[in-house]
Amino acid sequence: MIPRYSREQMVSIWSPETKFRIWFEIEAHATDKLAELGVVPKDAAKKIWEKGKDAKFDVARIDEIEREVKHDVIAFLTHLSEIVGPEARFVHQGMTSSDVLDTCLNVQLARAADILIADTDALLAALKTRAMEYKMTPTIGRSHGIHAEPTTFGVKLATYFAEFTRARKRLVTAREEIATCAISGAVGSFANIDPQVEEHVAKQMGLAVEPVSTQVIPRDRHAAFFATLGVVASSLERLAVEIRHLQRTEVLEAEEYFSPGQKGSSAMPHKRNPVLTENVTGLARMVRSYAIPAMENVALWHERDISHSSVERYIGPDATITLDFALARMTGVIEKLVVYPARMQQNLDATHGLVHSQRVLLALTQAGLQREDSYRLVQKNAMRAWNGEGNLLDLLKADPDVSKALPAAQLEAMFDLGYHLKAVDAIFKRVFG
Repeated sequence: MIPRYSREQMVSIWSPETKFRIWFEIEAHATDKLAELGVVPKDAAKKIWEKGKDAKFDVARIDEIEREVKHDVIAFLTHLSEIVGPEARFVHQGMTSSDVLDTCLNVQLARAADILIADTDALLAALKTRAMEYKMTPTIGRSHGIHAEPTTFGVKLATYFAEFTRARKRLVTAREEIATCAISGAVGSFANIDPQVEEHVAKQMGLAVEPVSTQVIPRDRHAAFFATLGVVASSLERLAVEIRHLQRTEVLEAEEYFSPGQKGSSAMPHKRNPVLTENVTGLARMVRSYAIPAMENVALWHERDISHSSVERYIGPDATITLDFALARMTGVIEKLVVYPARMQQNLDATHGLVHSQRVLLALTQAGLQREDSYRLVQKNAMRAWNGEGNLLDLLKADPDVSKALPAAQLEAMFDLGYHLKAVDAIFKRVFG
């Protein structure tokens, strides 16, 4: 985790203080149920809550103990006993470390997912606002980076709104899958703890019960979670790359907001670079990179090993913090995106009517020509327009083979830009309802 690319709300989920608070709550809730079942004294369970609920767990002290015992959960329990007193002997009855660690991790991931879902909502709102603003603003659609046919800038943004609507659904599903609890003891057999304890802790922590947990919660859940983050990051990169292309000097149909006092280059005072979307592109690469180790964590030895543990200490904070930052940054880019409709029209006109070639091709086939002949006639004139010999409409009018099939008035009607925009309302209805 790098502070430069971090936001406080997400970072706080992964702080040692938050982690130890969650550990305490898991242990205390478990002890409550054990007291109800008569396994531990009720006054001891009450005392644990009284002493621990407002306690400030000393991270430095826990680290000091861990340096000696070489075990993080034991270090915490030792420190808890210093706070609670003799009643702490009833904490962790029948439990194993993974009960605490895995349940805590899933609480953190679920909370992180809540923030990411809210981040996505903010991005969706920004995309919808700008899509509506430029719903009917004509622009050139490109395939292979080459001018293809007209569309609108609003439709461009609508495609991203639809994509991030899917991203939101995936995050909701990922949250649901990851939000499970395991309090099943060594090898997950419940030999020393009643399954009712697990049910109670799950309810109190806002989780579902893990149906069967060896000694750990199965890591396919985590693999799916981090893979989802990688897909969302890839969608962010697609949007970022589009903005970067649109900001290129030769295109310049839209650009990132350039604030007063901002500087783009240490050497060239004229530069206005797409630094925010370039940053998002790089962050997306990092988030995606965490999906592979999460998948490799799925295969553990027998009922448990800890080869996954070190991986998750990295990727849990880093992936969620990075994606949170990237989503927020992209929302800001979209909200402040500077759009140039006049330049879009200029670019539309730059190829001298070539963007209408398909409509002429189809009209010729409707007029009785074979498709191959129609294609040859249109392409012949299109290539002349490419070479600067005139605009496509004039060239087609002057071509006797074309004019014989299509009168001048009919040809002129085919160069109407509005023809390409007739389905915009239908697209927007599908996307925005």
